[in-house]
Amino acid sequence: MGSLVAALCLASGTAALLPASASAAAEPDGKRVGDHEYTSQIRRTEYGIPHVLAHDYGGLGYGYGYAFAQDNLCQLADQVMTLRGERSRYLGPTETTADDTPNLASDTYHQGLRQAGTVRRLLDRPAPLGPTPELRRMVEGYAAGYNRYLRDTGAAHLPDPTCKGKPWVGPIDAMDIWNLTYDLNGAFGATALKQAITTATPPTGASGKAATKPPRAAATAARAAGASGAASVAAPETPSTPSRSKGPRRADLGSNGWALGRDVTRGHDGMLLANPHLGWIGGYRFYQVQLTIPGVLDVAGASIYGTPLVEIGHTRSLAWTHTTSYADHASLYRLTIAPGDPTSYLVDGKAVPMTRRTVPVTVRGADGKLSTVSSTLYTSRYGPVLAEGWTRTEAYALRDANADNLRSMNEWLALGRAGSVDQLKQAHQKYQGIPWTYTIASDTTGTAYFNDSSAVPHVADDQLKRCGLRGSGDDFVGALDGSTSACDWGSDPDAVVPGLFGPGHQPRLTRTDYVANSNNDSTLTNPAAPLTGYPRMYRAGAPLGPRAQLGLQMIAGRRDGTDGLGAPGFSLSTLQASMLGDRNYTAELGRDDAVAMCRAHPVLTATDGTEVDVRAACDVLAAWDTRDDADSRGAVLWQAFRTQVGGPNPWWRVPYDPAQPLTTPRGLNGDEPQVRRALADAVRGLAADKVPLDAPMGSVQRWAGIPLPGCSGDEGCFNVVNASPTSGSGGATRPNSPEDYASGSSFIMATELTAQGPRTRTILTYGQSANPESPHYTDQTVLFSHKRWVTERFTEAEIGTDPQLRVTTLHG
Repeated sequence: MGSLVAALCLASGTAALLPASASAAAEPDGKRVGDHEYTSQIRRTEYGIPHVLAHDYGGLGYGYGYAFAQDNLCQLADQVMTLRGERSRYLGPTETTADDTPNLASDTYHQGLRQAGTVRRLLDRPAPLGPTPELRRMVEGYAAGYNRYLRDTGAAHLPDPTCKGKPWVGPIDAMDIWNLTYDLNGAFGATALKQAITTATPPTGASGKAATKPPRAAATAARAAGASGAASVAAPETPSTPSRSKGPRRADLGSNGWALGRDVTRGHDGMLLANPHLGWIGGYRFYQVQLTIPGVLDVAGASIYGTPLVEIGHTRSLAWTHTTSYADHASLYRLTIAPGDPTSYLVDGKAVPMTRRTVPVTVRGADGKLSTVSSTLYTSRYGPVLAEGWTRTEAYALRDANADNLRSMNEWLALGRAGSVDQLKQAHQKYQGIPWTYTIASDTTGTAYFNDSSAVPHVADDQLKRCGLRGSGDDFVGALDGSTSACDWGSDPDAVVPGLFGPGHQPRLTRTDYVANSNNDSTLTNPAAPLTGYPRMYRAGAPLGPRAQLGLQMIAGRRDGTDGLGAPGFSLSTLQASMLGDRNYTAELGRDDAVAMCRAHPVLTATDGTEVDVRAACDVLAAWDTRDDADSRGAVLWQAFRTQVGGPNPWWRVPYDPAQPLTTPRGLNGDEPQVRRALADAVRGLAADKVPLDAPMGSVQRWAGIPLPGCSGDEGCFNVVNASPTSGSGGATRPNSPEDYASGSSFIMATELTAQGPRTRTILTYGQSANPESPHYTDQTVLFSHKRWVTERFTEAEIGTDPQLRVTTLHG
């Protein structure tokens, strides 16, 4: 058997890198390799990027788990404490998680899942619904590799002060990783409504209790989690905070993704831009890695923390990324409460009792003593009952399209083995596991592909019309009628699980020029071929936000060479330059009008009636280059001005026109009193915060003191960044205060898929480690600040010639 591994190593040029003791191939059951259960090698190149090499999936997971723990053990330990429902035991019940859920609510939710055996039941299913044998082995190895690092180092000697010596740090197991995956899949469903689920209680007293919130508020809460029984069309991105200096926004999380085909690339091959926008603090950070089993798997890219696979990345001949889907991924159902019993509801005229589950949680008091707090969770045939709107006559429940989804990791492993768009399509068809994102991909043939293969509830348009409840004014309240089985989800024959739309109903597009998405709906993936006629649950027809408009204009400008970056067509360098051009689209559309307004009216009246001299502000805006580079002066003032206007309509002279989706709205409406007040309020607000009108963007937007470029998507920045002057100063596990939070461009990857192999440039904007003491906490943030990229090392020759190469060989 040793000759088999030797042959594989020689074929990949890795013979010198695998140790002699690893020269035995895996047994058929995959459990033993030579004298060791796991054997792996970690080659770290510049910026601490690990390239994990093994000859079976268990060893690959082992090396990856060990490498990740070296950089981020504290972050994963914190997540495991959350997923086990033990935060109140160690930290008390009132502290909050990274997503602002109180510990007690979070613990009750996760303990309830564990008590119900939800994830265990999903694991018991065979593939493709349950994990494949290779994936199970990889997850087991990942947990073992994490434990190996913890055992070798000791909790008392961990390099990260965040968890060094903490009692909540200990070994993990495969179930912790599966629970993390399940939680990630539910991010636009039940995971986002933990507090509403765990605080739901039936009405009491003779008269019952009034709804804690009106039905529309319940719908709004569910809409934030990706649920809308009414499949309403959302408004475009709009401002939400008055001033950058008062703290970051938590909205505008999403992504940009471009797949470029042979008609728009200079090499007539495929190219891809990946630019996910997620939080820089907490469990949704990315970690960069390459995973290699010679002759079997060779994939590079990035993983969400704690997942042992590459979710955004490339193989030798295929690259893919994801952006957040605009479709619904859950449904809100209104329950009709049975007369005289607030914990039963009517379906087809018959009373159905809610399922009750009493969940005890161990809580540490202020005196350090432990006690038990028990809560009762209520579940309907649709899913968990929510706190909002539960009265003696009605209640609301959430049905999550990802409630039975562990298929996602099967699919991502399949993508890591795929070599073409066609093979990617086959993975989509087989597993249907992508939970809540679009997929954008390209390959060496220069084929560009878009698909919304995410889990979307099967509510047909006619059913939506019949079952979508209406309130006053014949307006949808955002819920389906749960009193009749006729409003249950339907299904498609090509769907791998009932209740979802199958591939035949999914928006998809194959092109040889491009497909693109910036969290807009799927309609204008490519304006030359609009995607129309799909079920309303995919939520088509929303106006493009300024970020999406800018992205499409950037592609058009590069295609015809009018963007100032040279001859027409994309090269790797022009793709990089487009990504980090830091254009501000609303400023391009409205800055000159704003200057004209304040030149004509040098004194404007603020909202409170105060007269404000805006001549200095006018000079700053006039001198600004309308970009949001870290050293741009005028960007801070524009942002403060833009965010003072409460919606898009007063802002623009030419409103949005569905017939002109790429060129409207436009023209700042300087005659509108609200717009004039907004500039006066912005000038006063910055003065109150002691922020100069010409402050560079990087002075108010930083990560651990490093100036950051970019701005919010609602301003029209493609390179989205939301941060405060103090973001990142307290580490990246949990924010100490709202001002510590940051989000936006995370893992940026520009890839050209040539016949000779992939050419890739990357930036992991916050570095490989969440440990503030690590050299890899901010090393790539410095690159990002200066618009510099990392040249990826993908081949064995590229890895082996890195002067900073460090090799660790593991046996376990």
